[in-house]
Amino acid sequence: MATLDEIDRKLLAELQAEGRVTNVDLAKRVGLTAPPCLRRVRGLEEAGVIRGYHADLDSSKLGFAITVFAMVSLRSQAEEDLRAFENHIRQLPEVRECHMLNGEIDFILKIVSRDLQSFQEFLTSKLTPAPNVASVKTSLTIRTSKHEPGVPLDV
Repeated sequence: MATLDEIDRKLLAELQAEGRVTNVDLAKRVGLTAPPCLRRVRGLEEAGVIRGYHADLDSSKLGFAITVFAMVSLRSQAEEDLRAFENHIRQLPEVRECHMLNGEIDFILKIVSRDLQSFQEFLTSKLTPAPNVASVKTSLTIRTSKHEPGVPLDV
């Protein structure tokens, strides 16, 4: 875990809330001048604390009307079989998140699709026949009550 002081935490909180803030504005918000602010941000990037900057896109406005969570169980949990499944999933742009779980289910996937027919086609042609897949259970999202990327930062 990275050692962060109060200013680093403030920087991270500001950038997490607004990744496009200018360095000058960011510096003002955290009580620094621009040069040391930029040095700190670059240090956080180099340390891997900041992995990147992203736009938060509205999937429905881009034609992806549904979000589905798929719980996938594999036939084998041998490391090479897990890696083969993960490699397959990396090639599927519809899968936006993939998390390995412990317990009865091996992976949970977040999948976006244009409509139910497109999702069914994805499910039957790309996900279910994937290497080592024993079963797939899906749940269609009705609504999203909270979407908060990042982590809670106590400033």
